[in-house]
Amino acid sequence: MEENRTADTQKVKRSFSAWLGELREFMKGRFSLDEDKAQRDEVVASVSKGVEFRGVNLWVLIFATMIASLGLNVNSAAVIIGAMLISPIMGPIMGVGLALGINDFELLKKSLRNLALMFIVAIITSTVYFFISPLSSNSSELLARTVPTTYDVLIALFGGLAGIVAQTRQDRTSTVIPGVAIATALIPPLCTAGFGLATGQFRFFIGAFYLFFINSVFIALATYAMVRFLQYEKKVFIDKVRERTVKRLMMVITLVTFIPSVVIGFHMVRVSLFEAVADKYVSQVFNFPHTRVIECNKHYAQGKNPSQIELLLVGEPLGEEVIENARTQMRNFGLEEAELVVRQANTEDKVDVVSLQKSYQELLEEKNRRIGEMSSQLKRYRVTNVEVNDISREVGAMMDNIGAISLTKGITFDVEGTPGDTTLVCVVTPRDSALPVDRETLIRWLRIRTKVENVKLFVEP
Repeated sequence: MEENRTADTQKVKRSFSAWLGELREFMKGRFSLDEDKAQRDEVVASVSKGVEFRGVNLWVLIFATMIASLGLNVNSAAVIIGAMLISPIMGPIMGVGLALGINDFELLKKSLRNLALMFIVAIITSTVYFFISPLSSNSSELLARTVPTTYDVLIALFGGLAGIVAQTRQDRTSTVIPGVAIATALIPPLCTAGFGLATGQFRFFIGAFYLFFINSVFIALATYAMVRFLQYEKKVFIDKVRERTVKRLMMVITLVTFIPSVVIGFHMVRVSLFEAVADKYVSQVFNFPHTRVIECNKHYAQGKNPSQIELLLVGEPLGEEVIENARTQMRNFGLEEAELVVRQANTEDKVDVVSLQKSYQELLEEKNRRIGEMSSQLKRYRVTNVEVNDISREVGAMMDNIGAISLTKGITFDVEGTPGDTTLVCVVTPRDSALPVDRETLIRWLRIRTKVENVKLFVEP
């Protein structure tokens, strides 16, 4: 009996192991990147070609920068997306990541040199545009490119991974690269930086450059990680001394570039988490029937200054004991290190809702009156074509001697330009000019048919 139980257990284990092996092979086949994989040298040549900024690429960058600047200026997301689609700005950034991954110092120098050239050209182009543009307002599309968030870091990271995976395929005609160009949004921050320089708003320049730098670094980091994952062969130097020098230099460049960006990225994550928790705290704790939070400013800790949540309340004032109770609840949300600042309107500052509603009602009535007057004036000036098609057939059936009829309805003006009554002008061509046309009957019928009292009838000879 015991032997049979042991045999059954062994059989179940073998079946489970076989099932795990099949599942592993299935998942390996599904997620394998070996299918349609291009050769290493082919990928390096393709990326190196995209790195170069001269001729067509340089002009396309200038045009893309102008289009993105126009889109930011007129607050058009569609135009900005179009600029991101045609921008060749991804090339040098992916070149940096690939060069670090395969230990190619020449490609790294070429990528950094062209990246600097691209940055300078885009900044100059956007600055010149915004300097001469008559529109200088801070649109929502501009403001969205001045403060990087955690989501920008994640988008750049996963966008870079998608971009380098697409570059390592034999077929590079897919929509991945254009999609990555749209998602990572590299050209709009540069144009926003140019807007900051042109208008003297240096906080715009710093914030937009910060966003561009973060996106660029994490795209390059994603490219480097994927290249190492694919185990691309590293470049071998004949001169070992030069190889050590190049490796040390590339290591320094990598650390100087990536470490600050990673630190910045973690800081952005902490800020985002603090703001999310603060929003949750405010929505749950400051939920009163006669008091509303109309403004909530969240300031993350900087240096010796602790984190701070600043609220502006309107409505029934809260007592000090209520506010202190709200402060004691901050530790339940992990906000014990943060300060709570509550600002409330005085009783003299209460809004007279009845008076406000009355003022809005009067304003609405005045607008409706003006709209009615303009509609009435529009009707007086409007010239409307008459349904000649139907009227001509009816007249033909009613009077045998009418061969053709022309009708026009318009406004009669005096010599001083003052509009008068609506006039219907009717021109009739008889079938036989020798026979008369019953003018009185036709005029009376036209007045009833067209609802126009003033009818002018002309009979062609």
